[in-house]
Amino acid sequence: MRAPSPTPPRQSEVYLQGMAGKKPLVPVDPRRLEEAARRKLSPEAYAYVAGGAGAEATVAANRAAFERRRIVPRMLRDVSARDTSVELFGRTIPTPLLTAPVGVLELAHPEADLAVARAAAAAGVPMVFSSQASVAMEACAAAMGAAPRWFQLYWSKSDALVESFVRRAEGCGCEAIVVTLDTTLLGWRARDLELAYLPFLRGKGIAQYVSDPVFLASLDEPLPAPGGDAKRTVNLHTLAAFAELTRAHPGGFWKNLRSKAPLAAVQRFIATYSRPSLTWADLPFLRERTKLPVLLKGILHPDDARRALDHGMDGIIVSNHGGRQVDGAIATLDALPAIVEAVSGRVPVLMDGGIRGGADVFKALALGARAVCVGRPYVYALALAGEAGVHEFLRNLAADFELTMGLAGCASVAEIGPEALAG
Repeated sequence: MRAPSPTPPRQSEVYLQGMAGKKPLVPVDPRRLEEAARRKLSPEAYAYVAGGAGAEATVAANRAAFERRRIVPRMLRDVSARDTSVELFGRTIPTPLLTAPVGVLELAHPEADLAVARAAAAAGVPMVFSSQASVAMEACAAAMGAAPRWFQLYWSKSDALVESFVRRAEGCGCEAIVVTLDTTLLGWRARDLELAYLPFLRGKGIAQYVSDPVFLASLDEPLPAPGGDAKRTVNLHTLAAFAELTRAHPGGFWKNLRSKAPLAAVQRFIATYSRPSLTWADLPFLRERTKLPVLLKGILHPDDARRALDHGMDGIIVSNHGGRQVDGAIATLDALPAIVEAVSGRVPVLMDGGIRGGADVFKALALGARAVCVGRPYVYALALAGEAGVHEFLRNLAADFELTMGLAGCASVAEIGPEALAG
């Protein structure tokens, strides 16, 4: 049902607040948003959030794919009432947006995932909880009330831990499981490597693990022999990193300082985190353990999309991990049409990678996406203004999409199709 929107409320709100001398909390222009966040964040934090694999050709390709497409607006259509809602797995959401799972949000703001959870709930945008969160999923769920949330699963070497994560996600009201497929190995990320900085080694981004009973029970188990030839050096930097690790672990700094748990948790996480042996044959394990919809994230080839359906998966997220895994990979918007064709409407297809404004959302929907996930920009807003910054960014993006849709001559998402784009 279309809600009358003759004057976009967010746009009017901004201008009316301007009459009282109040300007937006976070930059509206996505380039200025990122630049402002770059100045606010530490070099390590900005590198982790903004960086991509290798020479970052895939990061650039994601944006270039949007730039190549051009919208062809149609005139003299009644767009006085606009309906931006979409349906996903029986839930109607007000706009085709979700927050993509982004790990280690404590690098951007002390309230981390909790701030995003509250902001997303207030904006009516489903949040996809990250496996690499800085706040446990249960706390975020409690902050969201009845608002929709999903859980993103990194499939670790421990099937027992996978099962525990899924059970917890069900228990805290998550409405879907998103399995990230493209990070069974960590990509070659030049910015992080040049700074020699990996936040997980400092106890950051592992809140889902250190709040999990199965993971905690595994801390006393023998660890595999360390690989590589790196030698441990103890100096002031090492001690500072250990103090950071101790501070990040639950339980309080002084208690942790006398405990082996913080270091044991990081060592166990590193030994458990990724599973390069994961194959299609593992999917039944998950399918048998949850009745929630399961989406596969990281699909870029139509044959993989068809195979996902053959294995009983409920949705696809076309993604190249924001360009963070394979340098030179296909842009997600370029991969989208062939996957939409392969799926042929049997399950929803979502996408992420390069979404910066309402026109990007419109183009993705025109090429067949049911909804999109937005990542880095909300992290920049989080860094600048916490929960209020994320809320404002999400409202701005939704309003930008609504205006783009109306100005292109579409009164509802259902009217957005390939004919809305040139060529």
